[in-house]
Amino acid sequence: MAKTAHVSETPATAFLKKNKVAFSEHPYEYEERGGTRVSSEKLGVEEHAVIKTLVMEDEDRKPLIVLMHGDREVSTKNLARQAGKKRVEPCKPDVAERHSGYQVGGTSPFGLRKPMPVFVERTVLDLPKIYINGGRRGFLVGIEPKELERVVGAKPVDVALT
Repeated sequence: MAKTAHVSETPATAFLKKNKVAFSEHPYEYEERGGTRVSSEKLGVEEHAVIKTLVMEDEDRKPLIVLMHGDREVSTKNLARQAGKKRVEPCKPDVAERHSGYQVGGTSPFGLRKPMPVFVERTVLDLPKIYINGGRRGFLVGIEPKELERVVGAKPVDVALT
């Protein structure tokens, strides 16, 4: 990892500081379509501990966030059922960016443009530390997963496809 310099503040890091969340900064060289596999390799951490922030919509086009292990996929059918919705599907990139205020590939659950419900795969909360987007492509923050429940009200769900 060549870059270890402080990354300029993002809405996500401002939110974390305001809510007194201890976090470490992990910049890396972003690769288009590289996803969590590339970021985990570049940072030398398990992909399971790199958490994806996915913007979804329900049947009424209302946005919601689901946080998932980098090496797992989301069952939208199970998510819809556990969220009390008829249907949930991923947003198109431009719609996701409008809802979150972040560029796809840099979406963070912290400091969102619009308040929206946040769901987290239950097993994420069992990890000692997670790496999650800090509000910019090529920038993850390391935090204790329990902070997700405290600061964004993340509701635990069981929606990982195995």
